[in-house]
Formats: sequence, structure tokens, C-alpha cells
Amino acid sequence: MKSFNISIPDNKANIFIEMMKNLKFVKKIQEVPDLFIPEEQKEIVLNRLKEIEKDPENSLDWEEIERKIKL
Repeated sequence: MKSFNISIPDNKANIFIEMMKNLKFVKKIQEVPDLFIPEEQKEIVLNRLKEIEKDPENSLDWEEIERKIKL
């Protein structure tokens, strides 16, 4: 089974939900709150990505880390 996350304007949400309820193959309709990522956290991630771009040899590949953990 597949799940999809879509964005609907607030003023159209009720219409959309009613349309989905009329489709027999739609199994579940659930409102998911928007994820909030603070600007400070975004900045930390962007800075880390810049550091990796500057010196890729100074970072580890996820497969390598995973392999070390399993050992």
C-alpha cells in the first residue's frame, strides 16, 4: 500500500476530504500536522553541508559508519 502527503489550501480541505471519501480505493484519510523546523536547526545543517563540500575527505560515508557499527 502507498501513502501520499499532499498540501491543500485550508479553504478547500473539506471539499477534498469529501471527494476522497467517495473513492472506494481510499482506505484512510488522516490530517498530518506540518513539520516545523526552526531556522537555527536549518542553519546548522546548511553549515555542516558546506563543511562537507569544502573538505569531503574529512567526513565519513554512511555505509562506512554502518559497517563499523555492525562490527
